Amino acid sequence: MKELLLLRHAKSSWKDPSLSDFDRPLNRRGRRDAPRVGALLDARGAVPDWIVASAARRTVETAEAVARSCRYTGSVRATESLYAAPARAYYEVAWEVPDDVDRLLLVGHSPGLPAFLAELTGESVDCPTAALACVTLDVPSWSRLDPAAPADLRWYWSPKLEFDEGDADDALHHR
Repeated sequence: MKELLLLRHAKSSWKDPSLSDFDRPLNRRGRRDAPRVGALLDARGAVPDWIVASAARRTVETAEAVARSCRYTGSVRATESLYAAPARAYYEVAWEVPDDVDRLLLVGHSPGLPAFLAELTGESVDCPTAALACVTLDVPSWSRLDPAAPADLRWYWSPKLEFDEGDADDALHHR
């Protein structure tokens, strides 16, 4: 059994029009929300074993803030293959994850990430910035992940949902 955490990057800034989309940083709200995601993961005992993020600046900043606030001890792996990527790219990234990783966090973009989530679970879920979904997968290895693999959307969180770290479960939409 594997657990897949899917996170859309936190809110980014459009303040500097000279920056390319790839180079946009997080804005104030994004810098506030990303650590909240990590605090939720920590409170739930759902710290990832491995984190892979799109190489876009806002996505790496999101992943690093989450990692710090959930006390993740590994490195954040950045890949250009998740930038402006279709659902298929998320499978391809997961297929490369070592089998000893039980909980994987992928940090990406819309529309590819929500399309991947919908393809895996059969559920269409709104994915605003900093939204997090937890999917359990009945696969023995990441290389066996495909659209037909048994997958269950266990819970979902977005920054519009408040949570108290003492009872993080109350903030989640359970499926």
